[in-house]
Amino acid sequence: MISGGSTDGDSTRARKARGRRVCLEVDGRRQNEPIISFGPEDLRGVSLPHNDALVIQARVANYDVLRVFVDNESSVNVIFKEALVQMDLHEYPLESVETALFGFAGHAVYPEGEITLPLTLGSGNLRKTVMTVFTVVDAPSSYNIILGRPAMNEMRAVASIYHQKTKFPIRGQVGEVKGDQPSSRKCYGETVRVDQKRVRREDEGKKVAQEVREIEEKEVNFVAEDEQEVVEVEPGKSIRVVRDLEDSTRELMGISPKVAEHQLNIIPGSRPVKQKKRHFGPEKDKIIE
Repeated sequence: MISGGSTDGDSTRARKARGRRVCLEVDGRRQNEPIISFGPEDLRGVSLPHNDALVIQARVANYDVLRVFVDNESSVNVIFKEALVQMDLHEYPLESVETALFGFAGHAVYPEGEITLPLTLGSGNLRKTVMTVFTVVDAPSSYNIILGRPAMNEMRAVASIYHQKTKFPIRGQVGEVKGDQPSSRKCYGETVRVDQKRVRREDEGKKVAQEVREIEEKEVNFVAEDEQEVVEVEPGKSIRVVRDLEDSTRELMGISPKVAEHQLNIIPGSRPVKQKKRHFGPEKDKIIE
């Protein structure tokens, strides 16, 4: 479940104001909408039994987008940066977002911004399009888009994970989008592999941090300057060593390039890569400092 973002306002004050306003709003225009229900006929083509997430195909900004995860628990609609790049929309100006998102790997993620795009569900005469606000996230994901509560409410859509289907009202009728179970299972497998790699990296990081702490806790012996002498390694280069250093150790100054040599394997004339500043969350930023 993803929480946060600017769905209910980009500050605590804005969210409280919206909460008071929503309590007073009454919309009677939708009283004649058709009843949405699910029955045995909706299970045709569904592989049972299953525990698959609801992953569908949607049309966004005139692009047919696969791997769209329907998540009723998320407070925002998310479109991942890589999907925008594939759609050639990554250079469009984004609205700024100050509120972080929570739920990605258990820590805060700061969005790149927000973008409003037309979202279309359904097919044929039962197609419905609404302008949808997507929060842009630059993070690895098996999905291209996550449809959260805002999009589902705007569509007046109802999702049934068991029936692998999303239904919505359209001109007095009911439109629908079927889930893609093979895609759902593939996304789940990829997500598990990514999480396993992340856990391994975190464990390795903890191990390195522990080793550093152990080294720092060890007693360090400093050699006084009068107990040192300057030894010339090569013309113009010298180092300080302990005066009573053994002769066998003194002879090991430096390593011949015939033994080992370090090179950077780069393409001549290539330009350096410059990335945007990335936020890691307050706790990690403190550690980095």
